[in-house]
Amino acid sequence: MEIRLGSLVRDAGEAEGATIIIDVFRAFTTAAIAFDNGASQIVLVAEVEEALELSRRGVGDLLMGEVDGKRPDGFDYGNSPYEISQVDLTGKTLIQSTRAGTVGVAAAADRATDIYLGSFVVAEATVSAIQREDPALVCIIAMGDQGRVRSDEDEHCALYLRNLLEDRIPDGGSVRSLIMQGGATQKFFDDSQPQFHPRDVELALQLNKYPFAMKISREDGLLVARKHQI
Repeated sequence: MEIRLGSLVRDAGEAEGATIIIDVFRAFTTAAIAFDNGASQIVLVAEVEEALELSRRGVGDLLMGEVDGKRPDGFDYGNSPYEISQVDLTGKTLIQSTRAGTVGVAAAADRATDIYLGSFVVAEATVSAIQREDPALVCIIAMGDQGRVRSDEDEHCALYLRNLLEDRIPDGGSVRSLIMQGGATQKFFDDSQPQFHPRDVELALQLNKYPFAMKISREDGLLVARKHQI
C-alpha cells in the first residue's frame, strides 16, 4: 500500500485511489456527531448557494455549514460540533457546506476512487475500513484553514492516520498537546469570535470515539456520505 500525504485544495484535486479528506476543526467532526445523533446521510457540497438550491428542490431536511466560521443565512445549523451534539437528527438527511472539508471532497471527486471523511473521532474506524479494502494507493489530504493555509490539527491528523495505516500507534496525549498549542486552536477561546465554541475543541480531539467511518457515494450527481460500519 502506497500512502501519499497532501494538503489543501490543490492536492485534493490531484488525489487518487482511496482518499481521506481531513477537516478536524470542524466539518468532519461535526459530521461524525451528526451521524451518531441519528442522521441517515449527509449531502456534501462546496458552495452555500448550491446547498440552498438543493434545499429548495426538496433534497435534504436540514442545512448545516459555515462561512468564516458563521452559520450562513438560510441554514439551520452552523458547523459547530457542540451545537450539533445537542440536536436529535434521527432519520434526517443533512446538506453540509463548509469552506474546507466539503470543498476538498468536491475537488477529489473526479479522480479518487473512494473518498472517506477524516477526523480524529473516526480515525481508527477509517483506517480499518481502508485496510479491509487494501487499496494500492491511499491519499491523505489535510484541508487546513479555508482550504488555503495549512493548519496544525489537520496536518497532525494526517500523520496520525498514516501511522495507523502503517501499524504504528501514536501517543494520543502528545498529539492533543501539539494541537492545543496550534494557531488555529486559539480562536475557540477568543471571546470576540463566539461562533467558535470552546467545547468544539474538546469534542474534536476525542480520538477514535466513534466505531464507524464516513464514506462517500456518488448518487444522481450528488456526493452523499453515510456511516460505514466496521
